[in-house]
Amino acid sequence: MNFIVIVTDSLRADHVGCYGAPVKTPNIDAFAADSAVFEQAYSENVPTMPCRAAWWTGLHLFPHRGWQPFEHSDYLMAEMLWNRGFTSALISDTYHMHKPGYNCDRGFDTVKWIRGQEYDPWIVDPSIKVDLDRNHRLRGDESDDRWRRLFGQYLRNASVRKSEEDYCVARVFTEAVRWLEAVTRKRKDKLFLWVDSFEPHEAWDPPSPYREMYDPDYTGQELIDPVPGPVEGYMTDEEVNHTKALYAGDVTFVDKWVGLLLDRIKELGLYDNSLIMLTSDHGEPFGEHGIIRKARCCGYEELARIPWIIRHPEGLGRGRRCAAFVQPPDMLPTVLDALDIKSSPRRSAKGMDCLAGDPPEDAPRFTGRSIVPILKGETEALRDFAITAQSGGRWAFRTEDWMYLVPRNPGSDKEPAELYNRHNDRYEQTNVRDRNPDIAVELDRRLRAFAEEV
Repeated sequence: MNFIVIVTDSLRADHVGCYGAPVKTPNIDAFAADSAVFEQAYSENVPTMPCRAAWWTGLHLFPHRGWQPFEHSDYLMAEMLWNRGFTSALISDTYHMHKPGYNCDRGFDTVKWIRGQEYDPWIVDPSIKVDLDRNHRLRGDESDDRWRRLFGQYLRNASVRKSEEDYCVARVFTEAVRWLEAVTRKRKDKLFLWVDSFEPHEAWDPPSPYREMYDPDYTGQELIDPVPGPVEGYMTDEEVNHTKALYAGDVTFVDKWVGLLLDRIKELGLYDNSLIMLTSDHGEPFGEHGIIRKARCCGYEELARIPWIIRHPEGLGRGRRCAAFVQPPDMLPTVLDALDIKSSPRRSAKGMDCLAGDPPEDAPRFTGRSIVPILKGETEALRDFAITAQSGGRWAFRTEDWMYLVPRNPGSDKEPAELYNRHNDRYEQTNVRDRNPDIAVELDRRLRAFAEEV
């Protein structure tokens, strides 16, 4: 069996057609129809790097680890599969993963970094002139110097784009196809491919016709990369709606290239012998709680909920809409379970020699859980809650009935706890904590008990 993961960064579940969105994602929708769709997938530790740590270690890291490189003691997904004879590739334009010292290439046979995404210091020639005002607006405060520099870097990176194929997302999926075409000349089993596309992350700057697809009559200024922070006093409602329409266009643009990869997987004879997953690390705020982009540490629905679609080659779970809470730490245990691999989430003190066999008895275990029993229909749920955290910020605790948002440190007066009824307030607009103090206390107890446990 092969294992293929398609990550599309910052993809909100409510902007994917198979999750009920009006956004056009025909290729993802067709894949979902042949797969299991998880309707309550929530990121555990956001944003970019903390989520990838959860995927690759199978551990809940929110109580003690934020944005940082992998640790030497981490035993990563690619390392486990390498040691079991898999041929692997990591292909990505997520430039944070490429930063020196982050160790994201550990265990992969082939690593291909696509340069030039967002603020990647790729094209640094100061002679390239860019128009900072055409698609951007500063806030007129102390943040201006930083964001002027960052947006200028984005425009220099984008200056080489002449056609759709020059966009980073197209280059990522093209390289993924090339690797599959090359490797399948020698083998078609025990392949591991991780495709990590930074789109539809900001800047939201898709080519035509995607750019005009969802707000064609707009005539105002396009803010493709608004400065993170409060919306009020910075963007009008029309500007926010248009920026969100640009994001939707970017989602449809990404869907096209996802489809091209899936088609090639089928043409190469890999589709029916591969465990394939499509997911994201987090969503994106567009003013639902008064902010644009990830400007405040929060776990609201628009940031926390992610798509997670799993196709098992034996058809397990095909066509099912699964209501179970699932989270990124569940990915690695699921993969090992599906591939019938028993392993430990960390190296032992004896070093890499121990990796060839089963883990020692005292090895730490995963805190994530395998989703395979749900796919098989043996159980309906792994747990009855989901937790979303952000480094240095608040923790969100979701049950079927409630969403509880609390400061990491108890007793904080700056960010009082919030409580929302998920049945009639899915996007968390009305705080009902004062009306339900006993419920808030109990959810707080459960949240902190789990944080202590992991």
